[in-house]
Amino acid sequence: MKIHFLGIGGIGLSGLARFLHCEGYEVSGSDMHHTPLTRKLQKEGIDVFVPQKASNITSYIDAVVYSAAIKSSNPELQAAKKMGIKTLHRKEALPIVLGGKRVYAVAGAHGKSTTSAILASIMPQANAIIGAESKEFGSNMRYTGAQEMVFEADESDASFLNTNPYCAIVTNAEPEHMEYYNHDLQLFYDAYTRFLKLAKVRVINAEDPFLGSLDMEAIRLYPSRDIRIIEHFLKDEEPYTRFELRDFGQFEVWGFGEHIAIDASLAILAAMQQMGIEEIKQNIQNYRGIKKRFDIVQKNGVVIIDDYAHHPTEIEATLASLFEYAKLKGMERITLVWQPHKYSRVLDNLERFVECFGVEARLVILPVWAAGEEPVSIDFGKLFSKYDPIFADRVQRKEEKLILLKDKKPIAQIDEGIVIGFGAGDITYQLRGVT
Repeated sequence: MKIHFLGIGGIGLSGLARFLHCEGYEVSGSDMHHTPLTRKLQKEGIDVFVPQKASNITSYIDAVVYSAAIKSSNPELQAAKKMGIKTLHRKEALPIVLGGKRVYAVAGAHGKSTTSAILASIMPQANAIIGAESKEFGSNMRYTGAQEMVFEADESDASFLNTNPYCAIVTNAEPEHMEYYNHDLQLFYDAYTRFLKLAKVRVINAEDPFLGSLDMEAIRLYPSRDIRIIEHFLKDEEPYTRFELRDFGQFEVWGFGEHIAIDASLAILAAMQQMGIEEIKQNIQNYRGIKKRFDIVQKNGVVIIDDYAHHPTEIEATLASLFEYAKLKGMERITLVWQPHKYSRVLDNLERFVECFGVEARLVILPVWAAGEEPVSIDFGKLFSKYDPIFADRVQRKEEKLILLKDKKPIAQIDEGIVIGFGAGDITYQLRGVT
């Protein structure tokens, strides 16, 4: 089959495209702009068209797969439908990718990318498709040809129900993406229940209020009693946590914080269904973090960290890790750069966003990354006044410094301490100096 992916530059769709390309499918795709990811796909032998236009769709294409970001007015989607080519939303294409596989599906509002990547490191024989780039294998996809598959499952559109899970791992079930569920908590929780019931093996964080209330057979992690943090330490300037899990002994994992130990413990408990504990202890050391998750992109001059956190819960967890890191580094000057992601998310969590940054650091606020949403008026100056924030249009790396720009002119320069950027938009490219 020849499959064409609309929005192939997205982290979710690119993983599916890469996997099917390795499986022998003829794969192509398109996006609105070239990015470092689309250029990587081209180097891997996948045809990527920029921009999107009707002429990219030919009669040789058997199916078109499109991401949630693609609107019905998209010229390629319209052309495919006019030509009678089968069109599939990303979640409808998952059975093609995952059918016949022994899938370890990881879901949850927070931590699922980290848990998936750690599990992929523990199980090197397995294929992996995750929603971030693993630093171990330098991609969001690893192909081994095995039957096992580690897959990051998405609850935002209930596509995790199409993942054919053998083992379902859920990190937490905090309400997110509620617009998809018509802001109905019962619908939201029912989807998680159905996902778990699909699996033969279930691993859950039982201290999540909803997950802990479920009456079904599952391997339950109770972090407050099952995990003991022994120490946080730096190894080759990289953050590590040493912790004890139940009576299984000590484990060492890349990253700082209780949330890292929880994610690692869920991965360990899932892998124990088919691996010995000593092999797990050895393999988990292959995990070296994932891109955009406490990702230290500059160590000289001002230390720059890129983090994908775009929800208050994630920001709070990352800040706890950040202050631990700053203490070990002996650095006191900390700057937080926040690029709000989606107007709807800001409004749905406004009170918590106002409180989540604490007062121990300087706050820089960038324009909202709309992600296709229509602009909404939000008075960030008034709402976040207690932080006395700096408002900038973007940041720019220059030598070993970070420059804040407003109306294309420098308004401030950061040349010492630690800068951490929060957001799921293009802030990751700004912090890396990538255009």
